[in-house]
Amino acid sequence: MTREPGGGLPAGIALALAVVSVSWASILVRLSDAPSLGIAFYRLLFSVILLLPWALSSRESVSARTYALAAAAGVLLALHFATWITSLRFTSIASSVVIVTTQPVFTAAFGPYLLQEKPGGRGIAAMALALAGTAVLAGGDLAVGRRALVGDLLALAGAVTASAYFMIGRRVRERIGFPRYLLLVNSVSAATLLALALVSKATLTGYPAATWGWLLLLAAGPHLMGHGLLNWSVRRLPAFTVNMAVLGEPVLATVYAAFLFHEVPGPAFYAGALLIGGGIVLATREGRRDSTDSSL
Repeated sequence: MTREPGGGLPAGIALALAVVSVSWASILVRLSDAPSLGIAFYRLLFSVILLLPWALSSRESVSARTYALAAAAGVLLALHFATWITSLRFTSIASSVVIVTTQPVFTAAFGPYLLQEKPGGRGIAAMALALAGTAVLAGGDLAVGRRALVGDLLALAGAVTASAYFMIGRRVRERIGFPRYLLLVNSVSAATLLALALVSKATLTGYPAATWGWLLLLAAGPHLMGHGLLNWSVRRLPAFTVNMAVLGEPVLATVYAAFLFHEVPGPAFYAGALLIGGGIVLATREGRRDSTDSSL
């Protein structure tokens, strides 16, 4: 196992903890008795509050251009959470999480053009496989009802916006330390979600006490611990290893949902998930030489 210089948590254990943490996100969303935009807003707001002591210890200077890029990344992150969390109200946890996990596929397909990297055929093939898997999943969900299909499309929008967030974030993180980056992006994201919630007149108060607990766990566990450890791990392990480990998230989430909510996927799910998994494998192999990650 790789260790951080001077000791610390083994990278392999950190990666395992990260995957377990992020895999609970969809479960905590489903347990929360609050509107989707309210859940998304408080997830980011609580994460900002928890981040403040760590991030404010950094005294680095930040340029106006970096602030602008971080703001753009924050808006995209807000759109990602708004669409993905809403998708869980329409479709199954299994379908939603598998589809949103296709984010590395879109990064591999469009990153070479948007990030001025050398294009690769695997990226296009990966997107074709993932979209084919999504179509199979959507077809199976359409048999259940149009509501599930809407959820699948929202999850796909969540994957695309996450990919765009990641590609912008790559540039920002070359110019700013990680704690300050997280604080800037999460703050803009929380502000964007608050604006969306107010415009749509989503209820932001009066939730049951248990819901406030789930929302705090969502911010501390999947958001800060899960994605924070993913970012930490990718600096100590190959990006390919981290991306492949993230494939464990939909598997674990599907198992949790089957036990907690009796959501047992149908045959179409397994066929679609197999195609999507193949696409993600191709996508991560396409980016294997990079030192980037696909975490939020």
